[in-house]
Amino acid sequence: MRDTGGDGAPVLLLHGWPDTGDVWQHQIEALSAAGYRVVAPDLRGFGRSSKPAAVAAYGKSQMVGDVLGLVDALNLGKVHLVGHDWGSAISWMVALSAPQRLRSLTALSTGHPTAFRLAGVPQKQKSWYILLFQFTGVAEQWITQNDFENLRTVTRHPAIDEVIGRFSDPAAVTSSLNLYRAITPPESTIEPVPRFPPIDLPTLGMWSTEDIALVEAGMTGSAEFISGPWRYERIQGASHWMQIDAPQPVNTALLDFLGTIRA
Repeated sequence: MRDTGGDGAPVLLLHGWPDTGDVWQHQIEALSAAGYRVVAPDLRGFGRSSKPAAVAAYGKSQMVGDVLGLVDALNLGKVHLVGHDWGSAISWMVALSAPQRLRSLTALSTGHPTAFRLAGVPQKQKSWYILLFQFTGVAEQWITQNDFENLRTVTRHPAIDEVIGRFSDPAAVTSSLNLYRAITPPESTIEPVPRFPPIDLPTLGMWSTEDIALVEAGMTGSAEFISGPWRYERIQGASHWMQIDAPQPVNTALLDFLGTIRA
């Protein structure tokens, strides 16, 4: 976990799959320079965090509980919560279940859970891998075979060598996939579209035009479920990992958004 310390307003950064808190390096530097206290943990099942074997250990309540428990353990008070990919999905869950713990919400790539479900066939086509990841053993083999050829080709991750270094431990691959198995099992695709109370928080959504996993409608459609101030930023030419590919526009948008709340 990275914690810059200090007395500035706390910003909690939640990474996605298959990353760790290190994916936020450019944002940690920019936010720290702007006077914020920045905390970037490794989520349960990733990096240096614990890796429970049971799929049930990665459910919504456990992941949200980890975030709120960390906030309490570090005495952060109300935080600016920023997430990417699965970190974004978890951030939406925290905002829906404990909005009083947040100053603001920023979601990169992954939109509101209802907007995600309403994004239609294009999103379902991009989410094909979620079904593959449900099959224990099969998914692990698909990811690791031929020197991680599928992982390299499909994700085009800009820091793929670092990811593969961590995934050389088979337990790390399985624990990362358990998040999909616990929260997005096959039956979740046919369950009624979830409806939640509107989120009354300042909220920033960002989506990048070369995203391989999420469609734009899943983010822009999130505005319908926000009753607080909503802002959308389209990051041109960046991959799914916009915080690595395009740190300057991401940091500019994030700092400007947080600055309006500080003012």
